[in-house]
Amino acid sequence: QSAVNVPRDFEGCSTLRKYFGQLHYLQSRIPMGTEQEAAVPITWTEIFSGKTVTHEDIKYEQACILYNLGALHSMLGAMDKRVSEECAAGAFTYLRDHFPHSYSVDMSHQILNLNINLMLGQAQECLLEKSMLDNRKSFLVARISAQVVDYYKEACRALENSETASLLGKIQKDWKKLVQMKIYYFAAVAHLHMGKQAEEQQKFGERVIYFQSALDKLNEAIKLAKGQPETVQEALRFTMDVIGGKYNSAKKDNDFIYHEAVPALDTLQSVKGAPLVKALPVNPTDPAVTGPDIFAKLVPMAAHEASSLYSEEKAKLLRDVMAKIEAKNEVLDQFMDSMQLDPETVDNLEMYDHIPPILMEKCAALSVRPDTVKNLVQSMQVLSGVFTDVEASLKEIRDLLEEDEAEERKLQELLGKVPPPQGSPPSSSSSPGLVEVSKECSKYMEVHEKASFTNTELHKAMNLHIGNLRLLSGPLEQVRAALPSPTLTEDDKQVLQNLKRILAKVQEMRDQRMSLEQQLREMIQKDDITTSLVTTDRSEMKKLFEEQLKKYDQIKVYLEQNLAAQENVLKALTDANVKYAAVRKALAEVEHKWNTTVQTLVASYEAYEDLMKKSQEGKDFYTDLEGKAAKLLEKARAACQAAEATRQQILEKEMKKQPPPRPTAPKPALQKKPPELEATSGLDTGDLPP
Repeated sequence: QSAVNVPRDFEGCSTLRKYFGQLHYLQSRIPMGTEQEAAVPITWTEIFSGKTVTHEDIKYEQACILYNLGALHSMLGAMDKRVSEECAAGAFTYLRDHFPHSYSVDMSHQILNLNINLMLGQAQECLLEKSMLDNRKSFLVARISAQVVDYYKEACRALENSETASLLGKIQKDWKKLVQMKIYYFAAVAHLHMGKQAEEQQKFGERVIYFQSALDKLNEAIKLAKGQPETVQEALRFTMDVIGGKYNSAKKDNDFIYHEAVPALDTLQSVKGAPLVKALPVNPTDPAVTGPDIFAKLVPMAAHEASSLYSEEKAKLLRDVMAKIEAKNEVLDQFMDSMQLDPETVDNLEMYDHIPPILMEKCAALSVRPDTVKNLVQSMQVLSGVFTDVEASLKEIRDLLEEDEAEERKLQELLGKVPPPQGSPPSSSSSPGLVEVSKECSKYMEVHEKASFTNTELHKAMNLHIGNLRLLSGPLEQVRAALPSPTLTEDDKQVLQNLKRILAKVQEMRDQRMSLEQQLREMIQKDDITTSLVTTDRSEMKKLFEEQLKKYDQIKVYLEQNLAAQENVLKALTDANVKYAAVRKALAEVEHKWNTTVQTLVASYEAYEDLMKKSQEGKDFYTDLEGKAAKLLEKARAACQAAEATRQQILEKEMKKQPPPRPTAPKPALQKKPPELEATSGLDTGDLPP
């Protein structure tokens, strides 16, 4: 009576669980199943149709109690704070997996699947909210949201079943519309967070398409939300503000700053859901839930004890098999990690068949700006011309100063004074104007030398990038030809093909192993021999266990074969990898060159505006310096002329101060020797007498 008129609280859940457990104890002892001796009529009313349904089967009573347990849990979940991910799906799952579906329409497989996925979806929603409040990583939030979508899609499929539609009537349309709205809404949330992840990874093209997809899905959700409460409408408006703002900002940034190609959504990896909610388990024999067995004395517990022993035998079998599987899996994982072989990117040959999107984008941008290279060359020429003019002016000034210095030294030497050291600046006493010119010339020369280094570097950068810009402005065939590509021999291709075949074999082995493990677990879970144990003598129990466990022999053989094959597969993979080493190195080098070339070309495109800006700054600087140098040159000429005039005046004064030269007496004519002495003219002075 308490279970039939159960209160709508957690105490009511406890009552239903206790009653369900006691029914389990009862039906295992007394023949109350269909057409059995102690069967009694049991009547319940279907929740949707309102019809009364009667079955002479105690399992029908258990099924109805389980249904109500799930329904009560869902009611309590709706009233509770949305902070727990435990859900009511456990009762419906146990009902679907352990009881016939023919008792009533509302216990059909489709209705139970609907209930299970609705409960799981709502529980996953709670976990999603918690994850968002906790600021979990964007990718995790996206996967959690994607799982909400998966659960609601399963629920929607159940709703679209013809039997479900006829049973639910108008409710079916309302539920379907609401579930579809949630599918679109949480798909939008998933893509919003995938866009955030792309933003964190600086994949700005992916960010735009994810935010755009989120916006599209949210608009579909809004269309389906007509007639929903104001709280739902408010949530949709808030979400639209968030996603719309994100999309507009991302698109604007990409259009004006990043210029990344926006990929098609179907080319990106789909978001796989992460099922992180757990259904509340149902265990009809848990004494902590059911309380003491009130029928314990009616029938000996030998059958239950034997069943527990059999369960332990099954558990032991599973532990033994899992120990072998886990050991092999550990070896396989370590081996594959050491190999660093990804079947998807072993050769990467497809990437060389086309120009990458980022480079295509730069080529397209230059195609509408055909004068790019011309403008850069002209800018270089103008800058070189101004640079040369400045250098010529400064050289002429320096030559004038050196010439003036030389003249000044000559003057000082004529005047008998010690000239100043060669290369010293003019003295203020001799020419104040030249002193000022010399100082300014030195200052301009220093500025020119510093700017000359910058100018040289700028020209180097321009020469480096002009070739790349010409390439990007030319035909796409030339761009494609400029990108490195691997050259593989037939032997190399055979090595690659063999390696990929063996990697596929490794994956096939993994998948088969997982499938066999799952089959084994399902067989063990469904293996219930309680009925046989009740009619078996205690002395025959061990023999019965051995016979029953033989059903697992075949799947164990398959697993053993799978595990044994691993050694041969890994040996073949090792051999293939050795042969692949040279090809791998060559491909890695080509890929590095390819990436470097792409980055260099992109860098040249991105450097264009900066080069033009710096070139203009250089022109402005040297134009200004040219004007100053020209003025200084005129000033130097004037100062040199003034200094020369001053020197001439000094020379004239010095000439006036000197006395006139004394007249010189006429020289007497040479006397001739007497003839008698001419003979001695050839004698040395040493021959003369003392």
